Amino acid sequence: MADVVTHHCPNCGGPLTFNPSDQKFHCDYCLSIFTVEDIEKFEAKEQVTTKEDTAATANPTDTVSGEMDLFLCPSCGAQIVTDHTTAATYCYFCHNPVVLSGRLTGEFLPNKVLPFTIDREKAVADFLNWARKKRFVPKDFFNEAQIEKMTGVYFPYWVVDAETIGSLAGKGTSLRVWIVGELEYTETKVYQIFRKGKASIKHLTKNALTKNIQQKMVEGVQPFSIDQAVDFHTEYLSGFQAEKRDIEIKDLAQQIDHELDEYTKDLLQDTISGYTTFTPGNQSTQVQKQDNHYMLLPVWLVTYQDNSDKTYYYAMNGQSGKVSGVLPISYKRLGLFSGGIFAAVMALAMIVGYFL
Repeated sequence: MADVVTHHCPNCGGPLTFNPSDQKFHCDYCLSIFTVEDIEKFEAKEQVTTKEDTAATANPTDTVSGEMDLFLCPSCGAQIVTDHTTAATYCYFCHNPVVLSGRLTGEFLPNKVLPFTIDREKAVADFLNWARKKRFVPKDFFNEAQIEKMTGVYFPYWVVDAETIGSLAGKGTSLRVWIVGELEYTETKVYQIFRKGKASIKHLTKNALTKNIQQKMVEGVQPFSIDQAVDFHTEYLSGFQAEKRDIEIKDLAQQIDHELDEYTKDLLQDTISGYTTFTPGNQSTQVQKQDNHYMLLPVWLVTYQDNSDKTYYYAMNGQSGKVSGVLPISYKRLGLFSGGIFAAVMALAMIVGYFL
């Protein structure tokens, strides 16, 4: 069961949305601006907690299907259909931001959230600049109606901090070559090398959502500046969509152990220098401490469907602006360009032939 919440303006009651530009919450009706502390103090004073605010109006009905749930908008009463991992969205009737807070409680309560720092206007501009650098992109790709589909989504991630200890043994060689007269001499020295040490590995970030298409996109926009994450508050989700994790940390344990092992070995091997060759031998690593953090990280998403109904997916890091995705190619524009080159070459050949 997920409670449905819209954070309202303390002054006029209008819906609040989070603004990445100033990291505050804005009311589009009275233009008031608040911090997260302002909102929580107001809601506590008015005794409008998430649970009390939604108990009478936000009872979910029967599940629509195995993957879809039905809720009621607390602002207008319209039905909101979501899949089982959606934690924040919009009411498509009144357009008010809605947070399904019950899906982000208990074991699913995020430890941290990394707020958007790129607002929608800048995200659109940066995305178009990125796309315009590529040639032969279809013209309709840049249509306003197409770019309006860009959506800000908080995706779930597991972020791991670990301390490891490792040892590495191997054989190093040092090769020296010199020439005396007509003779070439080669001297090879062999060394037994041993390294042992501790490693501190921060912010190993793993996707916590199984949706295949979105998983590829959100992995492509890493890294995130995890150090800038703040304590989670549902207010940061207002005006954006959000997803709840469906991958548990135990499901990633083998993958994480392998990566921690490889990082530790690489760090030890990086300390070995000054040899012509190095051949690793016995190696061992051990995780001494591991802290797992469940976080929501910001991603801008946009899709494009070409004339053949092929869908292209794009993601942008909501903090750094890094874009991931493959742009479509207009073969008509490519053909015209190729034809222009061919015509220019033929014209040049005719001119050269005339003078010959």
